[in-house]
Amino acid sequence: MEKLPNIHQSWLVELQAEFKQPYMAELREFLKAELQTQSIYPDMKNVFNAFLHTPFQEVKVVIIGQDPYHGKGQAHGLSFSVQTGVKPPASLRNIYREISDDLKLPMSKVSGNLQSWASQGLLLLNAVLTVRAGKPASHHARGWEVFTDKVISLLNEKRENIVFMLWGNFAQQKAKCVDGSRHCILRAAHPSPYSVSGFQGCRHFSKANSYLLSHGKKAINWQIN
Repeated sequence: MEKLPNIHQSWLVELQAEFKQPYMAELREFLKAELQTQSIYPDMKNVFNAFLHTPFQEVKVVIIGQDPYHGKGQAHGLSFSVQTGVKPPASLRNIYREISDDLKLPMSKVSGNLQSWASQGLLLLNAVLTVRAGKPASHHARGWEVFTDKVISLLNEKRENIVFMLWGNFAQQKAKCVDGSRHCILRAAHPSPYSVSGFQGCRHFSKANSYLLSHGKKAINWQIN
């Protein structure tokens, strides 16, 4: 993070000033110190992948996670997604189950890599973009939340008719950055095994597509191969 990250040019235009803010300099120093003694996920080259694969003007849906998976080889910068070849974690399996129930799509024994969603206009954004190995929430309150609030605020202000999927209390705190009269806010419990009963039956995937179609946008193909 000593230089501007590898992200799509459209995001560089929107976020260049933000990367120069004092809190980002403090965050860089924190990460440099962490890397001296700790393993951090995802790899630094993948931290901003959400902004590489989904250009600013193409964002149609935002799915907000908390922080990256903290197991080795899992996280690669897209919320809820894991690298190709890695078994989908429980939360992602529950997401697939809801898609199958909602849209009648076969979603068993599929990849956990969600890059095909990102390429269709899904911003798969974690509220916190890094984590210490084996220690969930270890990089909370270090500046990432300020950065991702800014990301959501920019989308809210400069774009229209985006679907924001907010799963769980942590993600729903981001609703403060979204004008519900100009965008669609969908709320449900988090899809983790601890709260999945409040996630099942939310039908967010069909609701998102209906909203997009009603505003002249192409529906998302939620099938993962």
